[in-house]
Amino acid sequence: MNPSFHELEIFSTVARYRSFRKAAEERGVSPSALSHALRALEEKLGVRLLNRTTRSVLPTEAGARLLQTLEPAFHDVSLALQDLRAMQDTPTGALRINMPRPAARLLADRMARFILQYPRVSLEVVTEERLIDIVAEGFDAGIRFGESVAADMVSVPVGASQRFAVVASPEYLSIHGVPEKPQDLMGHACIGRRFPSGRRYDWEFENAETLFTVAVSGPLVLDDDDSMIRAAILGVGCTYVYEALVQQDIRQKRLQPILQNWMPVAEPFCLYYPSRRQMPLPLRVFIDFLKGREAATPLQV
Repeated sequence: MNPSFHELEIFSTVARYRSFRKAAEERGVSPSALSHALRALEEKLGVRLLNRTTRSVLPTEAGARLLQTLEPAFHDVSLALQDLRAMQDTPTGALRINMPRPAARLLADRMARFILQYPRVSLEVVTEERLIDIVAEGFDAGIRFGESVAADMVSVPVGASQRFAVVASPEYLSIHGVPEKPQDLMGHACIGRRFPSGRRYDWEFENAETLFTVAVSGPLVLDDDDSMIRAAILGVGCTYVYEALVQQDIRQKRLQPILQNWMPVAEPFCLYYPSRRQMPLPLRVFIDFLKGREAATPLQV
């Protein structure tokens, strides 16, 4: 049976001090306890490590050779533990987050400021629309709408609630007219959205706090907000996206919002992770950073 780290550490301490009493004082135990532990170690190894008299304790030849090997190893372990403790005080290390592309765009400024504030953290963001097992695929956390988060995950809202918008180019609306109610979209070219599962998204609207959907149709179906927005700017038709993603295009008259009184408010994105127990410090400060900044400031593009 191989000796334990604890047993080897006891031998190293006694051999270094050449005294059971001094070693016992350092370790906060009795000299007799150390003596008993050393005898057990020697019996386990089948070799005498220390010569003991009433006046002195000296390593044997075998003990001296073992000590010569152990001391650098224990020093390396000590340095590693110091580095680990330092990591608990200063956020350091890699942080992998999985999120959909719209969330990445909406949070881009926040994430850039986070890295500027915590330069020793390496933040890797993977964007995809499919729902994944973040633990199985090696991520520290994910960001999705709360309704999509598995029940066994810890979920934290990050960001203000988002509004949706239906937009089209002024040129398209001048030719085809402006829809006055969601049902009017059935007579318009609508740029559809398809989820990774293959399901097409039915556009959601609200009337007197009642949600309903419209199954729109049109000449183009995409799975990326930026592509949908670009197609709308070019006059392909109407599209349904987060309002924050098209604010600049609206201000610059490239797009025009329609049906504004019918648009629902989306729940905020949620950051989720497997457990509160022993949360990595980079993840803890990332959550605090997003919550602290966004609690007072809506997401901007």
